[in-house]
Amino acid sequence: ISVNDMVVKATAAALMAEPDVNGYFEAEGCRYFSTADICVAVAVDGGLVTPVIHDVQNLGLTDISRKTTDLASRARAGTLDPSEYAGGSFTISNLGMFGIREFAAVINPPQSAILAVGAGEQRPVVKNGELAVATVMKVTLSADHRIVDGALGAKWLQAFKRAIEQPVTMLL
Repeated sequence: ISVNDMVVKATAAALMAEPDVNGYFEAEGCRYFSTADICVAVAVDGGLVTPVIHDVQNLGLTDISRKTTDLASRARAGTLDPSEYAGGSFTISNLGMFGIREFAAVINPPQSAILAVGAGEQRPVVKNGELAVATVMKVTLSADHRIVDGALGAKWLQAFKRAIEQPVTMLL
């Protein structure tokens, strides 16, 4: 189980908690989804592929890990079926493994948003009035404001923060 697997699971929890983020902007209006079908950005020679993990809200961390590893391996090998990178209601781009602290990712149309995930780093924090060391990870939400305005984006980030800071809840 990797940190990225937990990010995927926390993203699904936040999409279920704030379903108005889980959608597309289309010419006819907004379309919303009842499942968290999450794309995970994978760097490949000459670009980027975003295979989809379907129904993440119903998967455990072990299943997410297996599916992510399989999809990423096959994306790098160029053996994904086009149906495996079509669709998805939300994308995660994680550059933390490259030591990138913070960045902004470009939305994958017609999706409403993408989460950019930076590296977890030990930093000084104040806990209960005392200086302590904690691992801190920065994330940035880029959103299409035609479907996700700032207030809704903030509510989604709060739901994501609750989920990622309480990893034990991902085991339930």
